[in-house]
Amino acid sequence: MLGAEAVGSGVKPVCRWSYIPVACYVVTVSVNVEKRTDPPGESDHVLEAWELKERIRRSEGVLRQRRGFFTDAYRRSTTHLVVEDDAVIAFASVRRDGYVLFLAVDPDHRGRGLAERLIAGVAEEHQSVSCHARTTNDRALGFYEHIGFEVKRRIDSYYEDGGDAYYLTLGAGSLRERLSDFVRR
Repeated sequence: MLGAEAVGSGVKPVCRWSYIPVACYVVTVSVNVEKRTDPPGESDHVLEAWELKERIRRSEGVLRQRRGFFTDAYRRSTTHLVVEDDAVIAFASVRRDGYVLFLAVDPDHRGRGLAERLIAGVAEEHQSVSCHARTTNDRALGFYEHIGFEVKRRIDSYYEDGGDAYYLTLGAGSLRERLSDFVRR
C-alpha cells in the first residue's frame, strides 16, 4: 500500500523505491472543513477572528486594528469564515457594497486556496469587490493582483499609524468568472 491507500487503512506506508528516498511522508488532511457566515448584527466568531488576526499581526506586522474598531466593523459586516475542526482558520469581513474590510488566513493553512474561495464567494454576492492594502504588504498585493484585483490609486497616510495604502478593485468579466470557479471546486 502506498500514499492515500495507506492513510485510509491505518497501515504505515513503506517507501519502496529503486532510488534512495530523501524522505517519506504521510500527510493527513482534515475533512472537517466547513464554511460559515456571521451576517450583520451577529458576532458568533468575532473572538476567534480577532485572535487569528492578532496572531498574524504579531508575526507579520499587518492587520493592525484596534479591538473596538475590529469588533464594530465585524458586527456591521457579513463575515465569511472557514472553520476546520471547530477552529476559525480563515475569514473575510465584507460590507454591503462589496468592500472587503478584513481578509485573514492562518499561516499554517495558506496555499490551500482558502482566501481565493472567500473572495470568490464575495464576488458572487456583489457587483463590485474592493479593498485597501498597505503599500508595504507585498504578500497581500501579490495575492490580490494574482486573482484579478487592479490598483486604482495610492492613498498616502491612509492608516492610523501613517501607513500608505492602495485602493484595489476586482476586475470585471473573465476574472470574476475565474474566481467563481474557486467556489464550485
